[in-house]
Amino acid sequence: MTSAATWNVGIDVGGTFTDIAAVNGGDGRMEVLKLPSSPSDPAQAMLEGLSRLAERIGVTGAAFTRVAHGTTVATNALIQGRGARLAIVTTRGFRDVLEIGRQTRPLMFDFHTDSPPPLVPRDRRIEVDERILADGSIHREPTEDEIARVVEAVASSGADACAVCLIHSYRNPDHEARIGAALQARIPNLFLSLSHEVHPEFREFERFSTTSINGFVQPEMAGYLARLRAGLKANGCGAEIGINQSSGGLMPLSRAAQLPVRTTLSGPAAGIVGVLETLGDSSVGNFITLDMGGTSADVSLVRGFKPTFTSEREIEGRPVKVSSIDINAVGAGGGSIAWIDTDGLMKVGPQSAGAVPGPACYGKGGDRPTVSDANLVLGRLPAVLIDGEMRLDEKAAAAAIGGLAADLGLPMQETALGIIEIVNATMVRAIRQISVERGIDPEGFDLVAFGGAGPLHGAEVARALGIRRVIVPARPGLLCAQGLLNAPLREDYVVAVGKRLDPAGMDALSDGIAALAAKSAAWFRSLEGEGAVAYFADLRFVGQNYELRVEVETPTDEARLRAAFVARHRQMYGHADADASIEIVALRAEAILPLDGGQWHPAPSAHGEPESVGKRAVVFDARGNIEAAIYRREAIGPGDRIEGPAVIEQTDSTVLVGPGDRLSADDRGNLVMEVA
Repeated sequence: MTSAATWNVGIDVGGTFTDIAAVNGGDGRMEVLKLPSSPSDPAQAMLEGLSRLAERIGVTGAAFTRVAHGTTVATNALIQGRGARLAIVTTRGFRDVLEIGRQTRPLMFDFHTDSPPPLVPRDRRIEVDERILADGSIHREPTEDEIARVVEAVASSGADACAVCLIHSYRNPDHEARIGAALQARIPNLFLSLSHEVHPEFREFERFSTTSINGFVQPEMAGYLARLRAGLKANGCGAEIGINQSSGGLMPLSRAAQLPVRTTLSGPAAGIVGVLETLGDSSVGNFITLDMGGTSADVSLVRGFKPTFTSEREIEGRPVKVSSIDINAVGAGGGSIAWIDTDGLMKVGPQSAGAVPGPACYGKGGDRPTVSDANLVLGRLPAVLIDGEMRLDEKAAAAAIGGLAADLGLPMQETALGIIEIVNATMVRAIRQISVERGIDPEGFDLVAFGGAGPLHGAEVARALGIRRVIVPARPGLLCAQGLLNAPLREDYVVAVGKRLDPAGMDALSDGIAALAAKSAAWFRSLEGEGAVAYFADLRFVGQNYELRVEVETPTDEARLRAAFVARHRQMYGHADADASIEIVALRAEAILPLDGGQWHPAPSAHGEPESVGKRAVVFDARGNIEAAIYRREAIGPGDRIEGPAVIEQTDSTVLVGPGDRLSADDRGNLVMEVA
């Protein structure tokens, strides 16, 4: 049980800022902190932030009893190519799976763009003479001499990490386990990724890719986590540390070091958890999230307060198959750089100025025009951020935008508006991909805008999509960190089924549920807690190539499962053959162990009509400067209403209310904007 003297901490490390939220376990008091990230070592900004927070609160590091952390270390290591010297062991004849892939071009109509090169060069892809068949039976057993030969080949390759990916090991992991044990015995310091532990599902290319990515980023993640643990210990903090997964649940440090591929959407997933905790009755439950930070914008669609999950995604053109909240990320953030392409047209992003040197207005040496510079030039951003801790350089921003304007032959104000319009169009396109392109009309949804820059752009993005309500949470720029405070521990299990939906298939499904229930129970016991398990089946019509995930009630029967799949298929594709044969591809279990993170008080106290703290000229569109009222967020209480044009400033973000837009505050501390 958390005592009044202890604090639960959530830390989200972004490309530009590191956000920290801490809640007192006794009185629910929340303290927040926002500081620039340290790209060379993300742990540095985290440790500095915790020290500053402890000093502000008046406690020692020992008061922080639990730390939940959203990280981009694994993703950045893959994107930047800072990974292991990786070897791969695979079944004879499958050495080139990573190169062959699906034999498709990355872009159908682009003959010049190639798939990314394999993470493992051919001379470090080592074949082993063994074979397991699709039903799990052993066709060819590897001899001890053969295993010894393979182990020596890995040792002599100089690899510091190895992925073992054998054909059909998801059915029978015996050979992978034997090779893994031999590698560990011979090379104790080798980072090892076994495909039946990383991704025990069929489709060789995706399994090989996911396991290779896991192995490639393992050393970077393990080193980072070790530095983080040592730094916390040096500060007197012995907190339990949980790393957020792409699925929105925490895992221990040891598990994160073993399976870093599960953290590829760590931070954005925490934002969805934060939204679900803070919205309440502010929304009917159908909404689209827009999390715009300094480097990227992440969008996701939620129906009935239930996020959409997927296991199909790519990072830098490489398939990654892990359970994750379905989030579409695009290079559209406050630090996104505006540039002129060879066709003479202006583009914005995906390159970002990041935290160092940052946008020109940060005054850290950046001189290229960014979205933040454009917002400052247009009067949308205040001259100081983070309650005065960060002063923006208006002259540097004007110089950066002015230089681009001169190259384009346009006025500076028109150029700045163009930057905003382009980055907004990028986010609109990302939202259309998760809504319109899936047969969903976004007009029936709310837009929840958060992140440091989301509330600045939310109304304009909503207007372009026909969305009429924008909801801004109480602490939009710290919502990902806030979402980590009550994130549960989570473990995902999967078992391949590969049977028709018939009596024999239902027997196999029942056996799978029993097996996964036993694994989940053992996991709960290891954590000395009690949680809940949800089961899902991946189903498809026989002959289809892709599956749909359907929740499996326990106990279940064939008719109920068929009806659920047919309804889901009809919802997704507009049609379904209720009598066609169905295949059970896989069974999944989600084991959730809730944690008591302490409850904070999100709503401010009620007070009278909000008073503006001043006015300034703001450019909303081509009409030019319009005088807008400036408000402080903490002065806006439940029931208060504001009509645009207005700018609302707070510690972690800025809310832009356009001419004709109307905004009110609800009892949960959220701002609800009616878009004109």
